[in-house]
Amino acid sequence: MTSPILAEAFARGAKALPEAEGKALLAAYGLPVPSTKVVTDPARVADELAGASGPFAVKVVSPDLLHKSDAGGVALGLQDADAVAAAIAEMAARPAIRSARVDGWLVEEMAPKGREMVIGALTDPQFGPILMVGIGGIFVEVLQDVSFRLCPITEADARAMLAELKGHALLEGVRGEAAVDQDALVDAMLRIGGEDGLMMREGAAIAELDINPLIVGERGAMAVDARVILQADAAAERPPHEPADLAPLFEPKTVAVLGASTKETAIANTFIRRMKDFGYAGEIYPIHPKADEIEGLTAYTDLASTPKPVDYAYVAIGAGRIPDALAAAKGNCRIAQVISSGFGEVEEGKALQEELVEKARGAGIRVLGPNCLGSYSPRGGLTFPVGAPKEVGNIGVVAQSGGLSTDIIKRGQSRGLRFSGLVTVGNSCDLGPVDLLEFYLADPVTKAIGLYIEDIKDGRAFFDLLRSARATKPVVILKGGRSSLGRLAAASHTGALAGDDRAWAALEAQTPVVSVPHVNAFLDTLLALQCLTPRAGRPTEEVVLFGNGGGSSVLGTDAFADAGLRVSPFGPAAREPLEALGLPPGTSVANPVDTPVRTLQEKEGWVAGEILDLIYAHARPDAVALHLNLAAFVGRGDVDPIGNLMTVVESIQEKYPGQAHVTLALRSDESAELEAKRRDYAERAIAAGVPVFSEIAPMADALAAVAHLERRLDARG
Repeated sequence: MTSPILAEAFARGAKALPEAEGKALLAAYGLPVPSTKVVTDPARVADELAGASGPFAVKVVSPDLLHKSDAGGVALGLQDADAVAAAIAEMAARPAIRSARVDGWLVEEMAPKGREMVIGALTDPQFGPILMVGIGGIFVEVLQDVSFRLCPITEADARAMLAELKGHALLEGVRGEAAVDQDALVDAMLRIGGEDGLMMREGAAIAELDINPLIVGERGAMAVDARVILQADAAAERPPHEPADLAPLFEPKTVAVLGASTKETAIANTFIRRMKDFGYAGEIYPIHPKADEIEGLTAYTDLASTPKPVDYAYVAIGAGRIPDALAAAKGNCRIAQVISSGFGEVEEGKALQEELVEKARGAGIRVLGPNCLGSYSPRGGLTFPVGAPKEVGNIGVVAQSGGLSTDIIKRGQSRGLRFSGLVTVGNSCDLGPVDLLEFYLADPVTKAIGLYIEDIKDGRAFFDLLRSARATKPVVILKGGRSSLGRLAAASHTGALAGDDRAWAALEAQTPVVSVPHVNAFLDTLLALQCLTPRAGRPTEEVVLFGNGGGSSVLGTDAFADAGLRVSPFGPAAREPLEALGLPPGTSVANPVDTPVRTLQEKEGWVAGEILDLIYAHARPDAVALHLNLAAFVGRGDVDPIGNLMTVVESIQEKYPGQAHVTLALRSDESAELEAKRRDYAERAIAAGVPVFSEIAPMADALAAVAHLERRLDARG
């Protein structure tokens, strides 16, 4: 906190700044404010306003009346000192004001005419300072036409916020109204939320801020009203983020297991068996105070007694015993993953969780969990689910849910996803999503990152990492509990409008992140990123939709439009060569390219290659979305062209590398025979770098997610 205005307010125990002080704070950061006087004696109004010219505005100054207009404590358009004195007398008689502490009356020159805007800010408990902008009046009161960004914002962020407003056309000038000075509006936004703005310098002291209205005219802008709610814990600072070496987690040479039993099959016994089945090549050390051998392996009394230092410990013993068990390691263990529950997820376990972290740090251990399920790293032979794929992939995942993680791995496996790693973080008492994100961003094996998050813990470190030069890979976020975090009762428009998902939406608008609504979309988007490489220089916009089924093509065109992508009809340059092929009746080459089964059987399926060659040569789309209804080919003559069509798909990837994203929707009737064929075709396509989806709509959504990531990467240069 650097402002003497705020320091003085905290010294006197204020919970909010009086309006005059709020405007003085804005003025200190370069925002134009009206000429203002505070009149304490109504009899001296004429003397106080000597030399000033109306019209004037008058507002009551009271620590008890945060919403002055609701109490009848605002009067506008007063022409002279007599009118001001009369307005003060009338307001003073109103019941709400008569019963409040009144420190005086704020009298100021009315701002020139212009468009009413609202600029607000708040300090989010996870992400820190956030900026809001909206058009005033009904647009913010009823329509909630606002846009949010995490601070600091750039000029490009400010202009993007204005462009998002539904009423943006009002700023450009409509029905004879003049356009407003958007440069002045952007400047005001930067003075509040920019790199050196008020919220970046003073945000720790400010809970909520409203400039409502900010009058923006043809030239310039003026802050007419300022409401600043102070933050009681202004002195609190976030601890600095400490980078962690996570290489031993993903490629552990030694694994210790706490919790395996000689008498029963505990979860730790199951873990050992699955590690053996998975082919783990390192050494496994069961830890047990009495046993000599567990699961055919030599057991050791504690973490300090293993023959080699432990890279990774799997801990599944009673919660109360865990802090001392980790403390006993005395520097002989690097990373421990605590599977057990009974810690910070329940009120009575919070103190135990703090003890866990303290004793682990004292022993030189970094902790994952507690209350999680394990880690999966095919490159290191580490697994917790049974039957997980052994192939090393390029998708890194972090998840706060153990059960959902198993779902992600197994359902992802059936879709063709292959992982560079998946780590469950549970309560994230020590290591958490930010640490894993740091690892994956630097990891040469990982191409794209997926996060299932319920509570990010340190949203500011998360945001800072994602907007840093290190964030060069796309990130897919599945957010759980969007409405569960809750907020304190808001004292401003900004606070009232800042729902729990506003910060996440702002994060998506400012960093190379895309949010998805459910697990299927999460898996589909990660599969698209496994196969496709986002093009920062040419974000996807134009799509060619090519396949069989007229109704499917129509619905598919709608699906792409809903996702924000265009299936635009070909111009003559592309359409005429396609028409010259003389394809059978019922074929349409307008885009979507609708080819009935009879057409795709031409030349035993090789005709698809001729069509695609012409599309690539003359239409040059950003993406080619193929769709095939496998059931439509059953019983339709002696020629089944699908195998040759798949060869065409493989060949176009080789002939036109990087020219267009290629995706494929393969539909079946779910019969055993067609499902088996579908799996075989899907494996071929994915091996060729073509992601495969069950329907056109999820294919469109996944491509739209890639397009969003391309725009975000492009905006970063």
